[in-house]
Amino acid sequence: MTKAIRLFTLLCLIMLTPILLNSVFAQDPPHPGGDPTSGENPVGGGASISGGIIILFTLGAGYASKKIYDVKKKK
Repeated sequence: MTKAIRLFTLLCLIMLTPILLNSVFAQDPPHPGGDPTSGENPVGGGASISGGIIILFTLGAGYASKKIYDVKKKK
């Protein structure tokens, strides 16, 4: 009896999956508005990435320094 219930549950799940997944599709993104060639900020925004790159390099150097320190400390 348990196998029959499991089989019935599995078949119901397989049959309902396409119905449930039909409503999961994403909508198209909204139009960004404005003309990208008009001199305004680009579609992705006008933020600079230089500050973020400096932070990433600093954190990477700190992480590498700690790894080197741990290796030397182990010996």
